[in-house]
Amino acid sequence: MLKNYKKVGSAIALSLMVAAANAGVSATEAAKIGKSLTPIGAEKAGNGAEITAWEGGLTTPPAGYNAGDKHVDPYAADKIKYTITSANYKKYADKLSDGQKAMFEKYPDTYRMPVYPTHRSSAYPQEIYDATKKNATETSLVEGGNGLNNFVDGVPFPIPATGVEAIWNHIVRYRGGSVSRVVGQATPQANGAYSLVRFKDEFTFRNKLKNFDASKDQNVLFYFKQDVVSPARLAGNVLLVHETLDQIKEPRKAWVYNAGQRRVRRAPQVAYDGPGTASDGLRTADNFDMFNGAPDRYDWELMGKQEMYIPYNSYKLNAGDVKYDEIVKAGHINQDLTRYELHRVWKVEATLKEGKRHVYGKRTFYLDEDTWQATQIDHYDGRGQLWRVAEAHNIMFYDKLVPWYAVETLYDLNSGRYLVLGLDNEEKGSYEFGFERSAGDYTPAALRRAGRR
Repeated sequence: MLKNYKKVGSAIALSLMVAAANAGVSATEAAKIGKSLTPIGAEKAGNGAEITAWEGGLTTPPAGYNAGDKHVDPYAADKIKYTITSANYKKYADKLSDGQKAMFEKYPDTYRMPVYPTHRSSAYPQEIYDATKKNATETSLVEGGNGLNNFVDGVPFPIPATGVEAIWNHIVRYRGGSVSRVVGQATPQANGAYSLVRFKDEFTFRNKLKNFDASKDQNVLFYFKQDVVSPARLAGNVLLVHETLDQIKEPRKAWVYNAGQRRVRRAPQVAYDGPGTASDGLRTADNFDMFNGAPDRYDWELMGKQEMYIPYNSYKLNAGDVKYDEIVKAGHINQDLTRYELHRVWKVEATLKEGKRHVYGKRTFYLDEDTWQATQIDHYDGRGQLWRVAEAHNIMFYDKLVPWYAVETLYDLNSGRYLVLGLDNEEKGSYEFGFERSAGDYTPAALRRAGRR
């Protein structure tokens, strides 16, 4: 299937090469957005079989949903169409990543994919659609592809010509403008035993600050703060990040408040393959949000588009009546609570540049065409051996028009351990979107004030 779509991708790349070098695509190409393409650049049409046409997405909360509650599953009545297992996965191999195939081989008795009817539920606010249409002809890459020109909001490259353009679509995608959440992270042992680390995260895109000044901090994309809530031995440690658009011109700025030392210090390790917070060595800093940060250490190749079974509409993993112990199991999360659908994805290969350092020598990304979110990433070590497999289980926050992750998983094929991040089933309420912060709330001084012992 990739072969057929790859021809399309190659044609797009050739036709847009000149335009992409300047400022986006031609007006003729951009005119397809909202017609044959969705407002963010996906193909509107289905495939005539399992993949349906996009008809605006899920924009109305289902019956029984109350604002502030866990999200009611709008597709709860759907039945499993078929289940992919270790016994039959080769039948579906052309629609699986190498990492997914490896999980079937690693856990033949327990890893499976229940496949449900496809629902193209993705939707965004009109302002994001308007910004994306404008970006298509005006946004461009800075020299070397390490940042963006003429970008504020929306999808920068709805019709990508290169791999690095596609990955920027993931990095800067809309996540509600500002959001606060309390989520858990577990790093179970091979036997399934785990301890939960709880974080209070919040981030605010620069243009959503209540004192937003377009002339200040022009290179900042968003502000991120992460407070460790529990366990007690880690509680009170706070991370502050200023995520920059061009991290070569101005590297990501990060500070940590250490509750034990009662001091704030710079944290240059919060980038690239620095250790992920409280992850027991199971993720790097740039594994957060599936992938974040500067793309400069890799060469990015747009391989084309293909059909693939990916986690989608994963409301069972977000349900308030499901306990963490029901999700976190030995080897991998409880696959009985997962939901897979057939969707189209962009395939992007990232290969470590000569002379650059990273623990991952290659990454293969699969980006959901309807959201630009990374849904599957296969990670290879420096010898070219498949090492870690990331899967993101998404839901549509239909009350806020925000597609995002319910949980992220990162499986280590060597150790038999994994990381799951984003658990909030046992937390009260849901994510808080649209709160107001000022620039002064995201300074080292504010971090010191927020720190506690």
